[in-house]
Amino acid sequence: MSQPKLHNAMWPGLVGKGDGEGEEPPIGLEDMLKLTAAAEVNGQKYDGIDYFLFLPHTNPEASDDELKQIADMIAGYGFNVGSLVAPVWPGTVGDSAMGDEESREKFLNAVRMACRIAGIFNDHGVRKYGVIRIDSAEFGVEKWREDAKANTSKIADTFREAAKIAADHGERLAAEGEICWAGMHSWKDMLDLLEEVGMPESLGFQADLAHTYLYLLGYNAPEHALVQEGYSEEEFYAAYKTMTDKLRPWTIDFHVAQNDGEVHGAGSHDKTGKHCRADDPNGKLDITKCAGYWLDGATERGMQHICWDGCMFPNATLEDSATWNTILDAMIKVRDSGSWS
Repeated sequence: MSQPKLHNAMWPGLVGKGDGEGEEPPIGLEDMLKLTAAAEVNGQKYDGIDYFLFLPHTNPEASDDELKQIADMIAGYGFNVGSLVAPVWPGTVGDSAMGDEESREKFLNAVRMACRIAGIFNDHGVRKYGVIRIDSAEFGVEKWREDAKANTSKIADTFREAAKIAADHGERLAAEGEICWAGMHSWKDMLDLLEEVGMPESLGFQADLAHTYLYLLGYNAPEHALVQEGYSEEEFYAAYKTMTDKLRPWTIDFHVAQNDGEVHGAGSHDKTGKHCRADDPNGKLDITKCAGYWLDGATERGMQHICWDGCMFPNATLEDSATWNTILDAMIKVRDSGSWS
């Protein structure tokens, strides 16, 4: 079976890394490519990569020629590029989607930059599918809670303008469901935001198994919890169906992942869903079964690939070849489960 294509994310080499106290140094793009290219399970290798458009992997203001050189390098490892992550956060190109006019314009500028790079990769031929990922770039929910309705409307307005920019470039945006992003921190708030934007052809949802498990627990929004601690397997899957039935119709990008029910953070990236190794004994998810809930009808929503996300793994884990073979094996099981078709 050749669908979905199996991708590895490059940003685990960056997210939570840095030169601050207690931080590990970033792992460069080419090193991440080499680690990904070395993985193999029963003759199957990764088909491609998903890719964060910021330093030190990529300068979002790089020239066309510099970007073509990066595309050549990626293609040289036999990979396609799939989904791209726009640098929407403060400290990168962007700023809060619910901030003042200047902040929101920075956010939109980050989306424009991502669309430009996407176009260069598309024209090169290294990219044939995938979306551009965004979030509200408002870290934490305290400020949002000061006026939840008005702040959700601000984010929706920004997302609507961003979706128009993407559509003009022939791209689609996917909003990442993660408990740390204001207005997107619970399954219900995420759904409300998507519905308020109301542009399903241009802006959808990016589901990550680790992050959406914390949606289920209501970690940052107890009022939206669908299971309580000590839940049974029957209660879990009934709740999982409730959540996925609501968000699956919006889902246009998908991350295979594992979670142990804890939050985790490193560097500037704090209090988010803890990604675990695919074979972590504390993992709470049957990866293959849970993925099936999200992937039903995926091709009808234009999806052609799935991606692994292992943010904030220690460098020693990322640099261990066994990590990537175990992940690839988990992704093959998802692909071959039949849920895709």
